Amino acid sequence: MIQNGVTTSIKPQQITFIVPGIEDFDHTQISDFIQRAQSNLDPALLEFAWIELLEKGKSVTIEQLAEMIFGSTEPLESYCAHLLLSNDDVYFTVLETKGPFSLYGPRPAVQVEELLQKKHAKELAEREFHEFMQLVKSAKGMPPHAKPSKSSWRSEEKIWHRIGSLEAYAIDDFKNDDQRKTAGMILKEMGLSKTSAAALNLLIDIGYFPVHVNLDLLKYSIHTDYPDRVLAAAGSLLSESYDDLDVNVRLDLTHLKVYAIDVDEADELDDALSATRLQDGRIKVWIHVADPTSLVRPGSIIDKEAMKRGTSIFLPTATYPMFPEKLAMEGMSLKQGKPCNAVTVSVILRPDGSIAEYSVDNSIIKPTYMLTYESASELLLLNLEEEIELKILSEAGALRFRWRQQQGAIDTATLETRIKVANPDDPEPLIRLYVEDQSDPAMRLVSEMMILCGEVMATYGSCNHIPLPYRGQPQSNIDTSAFAHLPEGPVRSSAIVRIMRAAEMDFSKPIRHGVLGLPGYVQFTSPIRRYMDLLAHYQVKAFLRGDSPPFSAGQLEGIASLVNMSTRVVRKLCNSSLRYWILEYLRRQPKEKRFSALVLRFIKDRMAAILLVEVGLQASASMSIGVEVGDEVKVQVEEAHPRDDILSLKEVSVAE
Repeated sequence: MIQNGVTTSIKPQQITFIVPGIEDFDHTQISDFIQRAQSNLDPALLEFAWIELLEKGKSVTIEQLAEMIFGSTEPLESYCAHLLLSNDDVYFTVLETKGPFSLYGPRPAVQVEELLQKKHAKELAEREFHEFMQLVKSAKGMPPHAKPSKSSWRSEEKIWHRIGSLEAYAIDDFKNDDQRKTAGMILKEMGLSKTSAAALNLLIDIGYFPVHVNLDLLKYSIHTDYPDRVLAAAGSLLSESYDDLDVNVRLDLTHLKVYAIDVDEADELDDALSATRLQDGRIKVWIHVADPTSLVRPGSIIDKEAMKRGTSIFLPTATYPMFPEKLAMEGMSLKQGKPCNAVTVSVILRPDGSIAEYSVDNSIIKPTYMLTYESASELLLLNLEEEIELKILSEAGALRFRWRQQQGAIDTATLETRIKVANPDDPEPLIRLYVEDQSDPAMRLVSEMMILCGEVMATYGSCNHIPLPYRGQPQSNIDTSAFAHLPEGPVRSSAIVRIMRAAEMDFSKPIRHGVLGLPGYVQFTSPIRRYMDLLAHYQVKAFLRGDSPPFSAGQLEGIASLVNMSTRVVRKLCNSSLRYWILEYLRRQPKEKRFSALVLRFIKDRMAAILLVEVGLQASASMSIGVEVGDEVKVQVEEAHPRDDILSLKEVSVAE
C-alpha cells in the first residue's frame, strides 16, 4: 500500500474482509466460493435470457439476471450472473452505470449474429493456430530423416499461410502486416526472439529449409522454374519440324576440326574454335557460335521469358538456364560429333595479331572435341602433331594478346574460383573447390578468341550500320607503368581494377574499349546464356538474310536497361552464393591448416587486403611489421560463419 507517498507492505493477517450482510467473514472461503461459481457458469443460460429480454424489450441489472436464470439473488448466484455478463461480448451491452451498479440491455439480433460469426471465426483461428503449433513442435523434435517434407508444409493453405509468413520473416520481405503479425505469434509461442535469424533457424529445425538454404534466391525472387506455357512452347520446338530461315545459305564447315573448350560441368556449349595456317604463313581462325535464333524468334513466348531472365544463373548448388533446359541442351547447344547450326566468324590475322580479313556467315559445323580447360592445357603441353590446330589456336591467342597490349589493353587476369556442391540439401554436402588461373594457356586462348569475335562483330556492325549493343570502357588514359613496381598477376591486376571506371554502352556505333585495347566490342559468343548476346544475333542474322534488323537503336537501349537490371541482381546472387560456400569450405578445414595469401594492399595501418591463393577469395587480416604489398604470407582461419558472412584470419609465421 502507498501512504503519504511511501510504499509499505502489510502482512495477510492485518487484512480484514468486510462483506455486507455477512458477519465475521472467513477469507479462506473465497477460493471455495469462486470454484463453486465457476462450476455454475453456463453461457447457454445467458443466451436464453437474451432471447426472452429481447422479445420483451427489457433491460436488467445483475441481481435481476440472477433471479431470472438462477431463481435467486444470493451472493453465489449474483456473482455467477456478474461473471456471465463480464465475460460476455455478444449478447448484452452496458446501457448505464451508476457507481457499482450497471444496467444491461440485449443487443439487436443482427448485431448478435455478426458478433457470433466473429467469435466462432476467432475460436477456429485459435484452434487452427494451436494445431499448427503442435505440428511445428512435433516436427522440431523429430530426427532429420523423419521431418515432414517441404511440399507437405505447402499442401494445406492454412498451414502454408503460416509457413509463408515465417519465410517472409526470415528474408525480411513481408507482403503485408498480417504476415509480420502471424510470424511474430509463432516465434513468441516457440519462445524465440522476433528476428529473421530465429525464423530461419526454426524453418531449418522443422525441415522446411535445408541447413544451407540460399536465402538470396528468395530475397531476389529468382525464377527457378518455367511456366507450363513456356515449357509447352519449348517442347513444340523440339518435337515439330521448324523452319530454319537460313538453311539455304549455311556454309558447310563440317570438314573442320572443331574444339569446344569450357569448364568441365558446362551444360550449355555456346562456342567452339577451329584454326589453320595458310600457305603464306598467316593464321586463319574460325569462331563458331551456337545459333539459337534458328529456333527462337523475337517476341515469341520463349524469347520473352529469356528476356525476363536476362542470363543463365550458375551457382555452386545448381544451374538455372536462360532457356528451358531441354531446349537449350537438345535444340541449341553444340554437340560433339553431330551437325550443329552456328554463326561462324572467320578471321585471318596479320603477323602482328591485327585483323587482315574477316567474314560472318551462317554455318553447319560438327564439333570434334569437347575439352575442359585442364585437358586443353594438357594437350598444349604435350605438343602433339595430330593436334596442330590446337597449337595454332594457342599461337593466335598469344599474337592477339600482344597486339592488344600494344593498343593499350590492360591485363586483368587473376584467380577465379569455381565450386560445385553435391547434394546441397544435406547438412554436410560434399564441396569441390577449384581455383583457375585466368592466365592459364587454354583459358587465355579461349578468352582471346572470344575477344577477337567481339571486335569483328563491332566492326561488322559499324560497316553495315547495324544497331547493336556496343560495349566500351574509357580506360585509355590509365598509365600501367605506375603499377610496374607491383608483381605481375593478381596483385597488379587488383590495383588496376580498383581504378577502372564502369563500362558504357552505345547502340548505334562502336565505342572504344580501353581495357581490351579495341576500337569497338560486341558480346556475341554466349547467345544461349546471355540475352544481350541473343539480341546481337537477332540483329546480325536479320542483316545476313537481307532483312531489316528487328530492333532500332532506341529499342535496344530500352531492352538493355531491363536486362541489365536482371543481370545485376544475378551477379549479386552469384557472388554471395560463391562466397557463402567458400566460407563453408573454410569452416570445415582443420584449425591448424595454413593458407597461402598474397598481400594486395594495406587498408589502414597494418590491416591488409589479401588474396587466399588456395581458394581464390579476397579477405582482410592484420599483417606484422615488415610485410609489404606483393608478399606471400601464411594465415590461419580463426572464425568462419557463412550464414553471418564472417571470416576472421590471422597471420602466422613460417616458424610456427
